[in-house]
Amino acid sequence: MSLEPHGELVPVGGGDPISLIRAVMTVGRRESCDVRLNFPNVSGVHCELTFREGYWYLRDMNSTNGTKVNGARVQEKLLHPNDKLTIGKKVYMIHYELPAGRRAAEELEEDILSKSLLERAGLEKPKPGRGTPRGRDFDPAEHLLTDDD
Repeated sequence: MSLEPHGELVPVGGGDPISLIRAVMTVGRRESCDVRLNFPNVSGVHCELTFREGYWYLRDMNSTNGTKVNGARVQEKLLHPNDKLTIGKKVYMIHYELPAGRRAAEELEEDILSKSLLERAGLEKPKPGRGTPRGRDFDPAEHLLTDDD
């Protein structure tokens, strides 16, 4: 069992951060929970945090008041750094470092999603950026590849 921190939960509005030191951590009101939140609106075992392949995941354990990530009630969710978790009425931000290779892959995915399929296949020239005037002089044919390209 690793006791090396893999991140922390930081209470929004102040308070001591909670180190995330195990691959699986239970959160709830019971004394047996890894993260004990002794508040009436927190269930005995409210949710579970799991660290897998460099990412934290949250799973609600059928809590009475539910668990929210960034304001949306969830049953199970991949957590990104700086996501806001609401457990009962307590709000925390999760802080952790993504694996180095994962960050680059996510940036590449965003870049790929910003282009149309035709543009990625080389069948269409890049479209003008937002804010480019598209008056009467705009000719879409100018943005298609020709045999000479």
